[in-house]
Amino acid sequence: MTTTTTTILLVEDDENDVFFFQRALNKAGMNNPLQVARDGQEAIDYLRGGGKFAERAKFPLPGLILLDLKLPFVMGLDVLKWVRQQSDLSPIVVILSSSRQDEDVAAAYRLGANAYLVKAPDVNKLETMVRAIKDFWLMQNTPPPGSAAGRGQTTANARVEGLLWRGPPSVTGSLAHALSNLSRSHL
Repeated sequence: MTTTTTTILLVEDDENDVFFFQRALNKAGMNNPLQVARDGQEAIDYLRGGGKFAERAKFPLPGLILLDLKLPFVMGLDVLKWVRQQSDLSPIVVILSSSRQDEDVAAAYRLGANAYLVKAPDVNKLETMVRAIKDFWLMQNTPPPGSAAGRGQTTANARVEGLLWRGPPSVTGSLAHALSNLSRSHL
């Protein structure tokens, strides 16, 4: 999948986190369209294509959702549950939270999160995390057929066949590097 075609929906209410995430995207060379929802209800409205989000050309369905847990109006786990109940939606959902609580991690996976990442405590670590997200979820991962994430896929060597990462609570640059080497050796 090409990284420039997959829309990313960042669901985050903290302006500082949004700013630093956008900055990390730029430093990682990610040119993906980025949409931001400031609360859980706005994320659901965006995904429904309702109200101000009705124009799909302007607000395309995301292939990747980066979802905070602690949100105004509708909490992140409730957004995740709603997303997984929609038969016409199959985005990759990565929880991006400051919570390390076992209950939050377990609930996120139980509700269908593809990954759970703890927000990086500094800018350099955030940039490393964003590069890992880019390398794995947007370059190496093979999304479900017909999903918004799969519509930009163009090369066989930009994926890892048959691998679905539902992995531990962190993804590192070394994992992305290992997966990149694995995909090259099996194609």
